Amino acid sequence: MPKSLFVDPAPLFEAGEITFKPIPVNQYNKTIQDELKSKNFSTEDLLHIYHDMAMIREFETMLNLVKTTGAYSGISYNNPGPAHLSAGQEAAAVGMAYTLTIEDFIFGSHRSHGEILAKGLRSIQQLDDATLTKIMEDFFGGTAYGIVKKNFNGSAKDLAKRFLLYGIMAEIFARETGFNKGLGGSMHAFFLPFGIYPNNAIVGGSGDIAVGAALYKKVNRKPGIVVANIGDASMACGPVWEGLMFAAMDQFKQLWGDDMKGGLPVVINIMNNQYGMGGQTRGETMGYDFAARIGAGVNPEQMHAERVDGYNPLAVIDAYRRKREILDKEKGGPVLLDVVTYRYSGHSPSDASSYRSKEEMELWEQFDCIATFGKKLIDAKVATQGDLDKIQTGIKESMVDVFKLAIDEEISPRMDLRKNPELLGEMMFSNQTVDAFSDATPEVNHPLSENPRAKQIAGKVRYIKDKEGNPVSKMKQYQLRDGLFEAIAHRFYTDPTLVAYGEENRDWGGAFAVYRGLTEALPYHRLFNSPISEASIVGTAIGYAMCGGRVIPEIMYCDFLGRCGDEVFNQLPKWQAMSGNILKMPVVVRVSVGSKYGAQHSQDWTSLVAHIPGLKVCFPVTPYDAKGLMNTALHGTDPVIFFESQRIYEIGEQFHSEGVPEEYYEIPFGEPDIKREGKDITILTIGATLYRALDAAKILEEKYGMSAEVIDARSLSPFNYEKVIESVKKTGKIVLSSDATQRGSFLNDIAQNISELAFDYLDAPPVVVGSRNWITPAYELEYAFFPQPETIIDAIHEKIVPLPRHVPFANFTEVEQIRRAKLGI
Repeated sequence: MPKSLFVDPAPLFEAGEITFKPIPVNQYNKTIQDELKSKNFSTEDLLHIYHDMAMIREFETMLNLVKTTGAYSGISYNNPGPAHLSAGQEAAAVGMAYTLTIEDFIFGSHRSHGEILAKGLRSIQQLDDATLTKIMEDFFGGTAYGIVKKNFNGSAKDLAKRFLLYGIMAEIFARETGFNKGLGGSMHAFFLPFGIYPNNAIVGGSGDIAVGAALYKKVNRKPGIVVANIGDASMACGPVWEGLMFAAMDQFKQLWGDDMKGGLPVVINIMNNQYGMGGQTRGETMGYDFAARIGAGVNPEQMHAERVDGYNPLAVIDAYRRKREILDKEKGGPVLLDVVTYRYSGHSPSDASSYRSKEEMELWEQFDCIATFGKKLIDAKVATQGDLDKIQTGIKESMVDVFKLAIDEEISPRMDLRKNPELLGEMMFSNQTVDAFSDATPEVNHPLSENPRAKQIAGKVRYIKDKEGNPVSKMKQYQLRDGLFEAIAHRFYTDPTLVAYGEENRDWGGAFAVYRGLTEALPYHRLFNSPISEASIVGTAIGYAMCGGRVIPEIMYCDFLGRCGDEVFNQLPKWQAMSGNILKMPVVVRVSVGSKYGAQHSQDWTSLVAHIPGLKVCFPVTPYDAKGLMNTALHGTDPVIFFESQRIYEIGEQFHSEGVPEEYYEIPFGEPDIKREGKDITILTIGATLYRALDAAKILEEKYGMSAEVIDARSLSPFNYEKVIESVKKTGKIVLSSDATQRGSFLNDIAQNISELAFDYLDAPPVVVGSRNWITPAYELEYAFFPQPETIIDAIHEKIVPLPRHVPFANFTEVEQIRRAKLGI
């Protein structure tokens, strides 16, 4: 139902002041003896903590030596890939992971080896031998398990530690036996069976993605919390701030109903190591002084923010135990933790750390978290120095042993792209279909048959003419937005995980009324308004899908893709392949292409999106195609950018005389469709330009006796050339047109391929007619910017075949083409 919040002006103008609660800073003051006495830890627990910190330190030492000396423990190896190390941050990582189970998810920071190992080692401690063995046996058919098990006689838990080390190490060294087949590498490694979700090479990249994972847990009633590990420097990044705003939305606590009421179960865990690249955050590149201060600006609860001693693992564990009460029992998320730590290495091993003094580093080393914690264990008589030395020796032996396996070309081969050159390409898409990602019953407010919008559509005529051949009025005509509605509503009533959100999705039924009727049909947690925050809209959708749900994020105007550029171009298309096809990405990003609104709201950016490998891109412009392609998009497991034109939301179906079917059907991606048959020239269009091309075809026939075949591309990626080539073989000529600006247009790519594939059949080179290389002008001037029927005809006249007595409006001469290119217009 529509929102019930009432904005009363009177209290908003009352005098007063905003007050803040104190934010705790390093309040933990217990000793190991205190913790043992309180039975918060056993001696075994404390030794596990020491072991895990030491394991992380040795792992990072190994990588650092490989990068800086080309060898580890006397074994030569060259690794040219990245290595952003976290030596010094071990207590922060181990403390973060200690209270977490495999039902809790972590997303890694820019330097996340330690976070991955900490979560993995803690999971191994918690799981029984049978469960661990099954996880190892099932993962990629037991490939890595078979490698680490051979000639090993230790316990199941020790074997699991060996498996964890090997999987990460092999991944970093780009081996096909790694956790992600060597395609994720150092900066994208993860292991889902232990609740370890991807870390991110883009600083702050997990800031909004992790929030989407928390949204998935909340909407689908999954147990556990989500931890977004991010560096202190990432607090300047847009995705982090947008993720914070999304996570703190009041609607979770005020508008969502019943058991859904309450905040998102997410911790923003700032690994505050004092530096971002070479810039000091405190005192130089930031202004917050204490990163925990940020929580005070987000919501009245101040995100329950706290600054924690990240050099003491017990202090971090204590903070997580308290914050879990807030997240699990009080549903009071989000939470922000400012975990104070330090990295000994530079930004990467190639970084000489010239931006900080030797004295500073030596001072931090005096407080080294592993040495300090070890001394406390000895002082508390939990362990002797000999016990700690034995742990260190065992770790070193295990690390060397696994290192040998991971660099062995025969045991741990790389993906062979010479033997199978198409292997990586085959991993770009999952190309699967899934009716529903859960067997739960979809939550709806009433049967779809009782929905007012569905009833209204049922009474509409599904073709532009009635049975007698008379035009149907707009009021009674089935429109393109109706086709989208039917497809989306069907999937909402089929897949209980499906959610949709955007800047105005609920109360208006979407900015262009596609969702009208769903407001009444769906509870708040399945269809809701998001902040005006495109990065968080798409970023949270990525996290939601990673965890196993389906989502429709909406970008109101195509121009706003720039606001979520990293998410659309750098995150959404890559995770399936980078995961080694472990992840699926059932995200359908609805994007409207505008007109009438000038330079920042009327651009066609289909070419930008089509340029990016890993995205499926379609642009239907008829009701029949809109419903069929949306059904396909919402049945699949790949990311789809689904373009819609604001020009034609109200257009009726004029190509399928039987009308748009009421029943479910799909149209496969990549198959262009002949909308008008002809024999003299082919016109291929993308988007709403189809209708101008049809007008041009009519003029060509009536005025010049030329029969034009008009083909609607429908999809940009994938794209099947066969039907177009057959048309060109028949006509010998082709014009390609869309509303995208001509320079850099995806149509240029299609034209080049047609030149190569149909060269022997062409009477003239393919001609592209796009929009001018200008800013988009006001509506009253669009006739000179977007392709018009007349400009398509002008291009044919000037570039392909002269038309008798034709007087061109647009200048398509070669001289003009060269002049414009010189001017960049």
